Amino acid sequence: MARGRRRAPRPLWKSGRALAGYGLATAALVGSAIAATLGEDVSLVVDGKAMALRSTAATVAEVLKEASIPFGEDDYLQPGAHTAIGEGSTIVVRHARPITLTVDGRTARHLVTATSVGAALDELAIEHGGSRLSAPRTRALPLGGMAVTMFTPREVHVVAGERRVTTTTTEGTVRGVLRETRVRYGRGYRVTPALGSFPHEGTTITVTPPGPATPAHTIPIQADVARLDWAALAACESRGNPHAYNPSGPYYGLYQFSLPMWQAVGGSGMPHVWSAEEQTYRAQLLYQRVGGRWQGQWPHCGARLFG
Repeated sequence: MARGRRRAPRPLWKSGRALAGYGLATAALVGSAIAATLGEDVSLVVDGKAMALRSTAATVAEVLKEASIPFGEDDYLQPGAHTAIGEGSTIVVRHARPITLTVDGRTARHLVTATSVGAALDELAIEHGGSRLSAPRTRALPLGGMAVTMFTPREVHVVAGERRVTTTTTEGTVRGVLRETRVRYGRGYRVTPALGSFPHEGTTITVTPPGPATPAHTIPIQADVARLDWAALAACESRGNPHAYNPSGPYYGLYQFSLPMWQAVGGSGMPHVWSAEEQTYRAQLLYQRVGGRWQGQWPHCGARLFG
């Protein structure tokens, strides 16, 4: 029986299956090369402005270098500079900028990455609700920086003759508070503190019309009364402030006179508009009138008279 000739094996590279495999591998390599050439879609938000680009960079820092966007250690960068980039990555950059902030008369310079006045105050953890600002909260904060003045709400008291007003204000001067409360004054009036001064929390503004000079002290003060520690009493009652005002009484001046008691010892007008010497004289006179029984007038501080 004749034997047929055995067919030689077909080379592997001519196999259909192998050719298909080579084709897929080649396509994959080509696809990778194309993808590497085209890069990744990346979103950039720089100082609040968004842009899109396609980048072949591997990290955030490389993307910014590729896009010619500078950044430093004081700038805000999210994610970090060495973070790997992937398809659809978003990079946020906010450059640092100075802000000179004056709050209730006190000035400080800060460096922030916020892009608006309100956001800068939030970044600095400065409460600004209800405050008066020299620029709108929504105003953009330029890279070159800007100066902002802020006045916080403060409670102040106004005493004008028999009129007493307690108000919450954001005015920056005593003059502004008087205008806001519609308290009038004119030539010869005495206004304390000065019209151009800043009204701090708890300030008492006194408006006194022109009046007589300090009256003559016709009743002498006994030597043992004059030797008492009146400065210590004043320090306890009013922290030594001759213009002090306590609306709860109301009480006035160095020794916190009530108006009826002030009038009882010959005082005229309002106690706290007079000099410290006049107020001390009336306090000593009161001590003599009550025979040294200080407990009725100065129950909490009177013992300071005796050291």
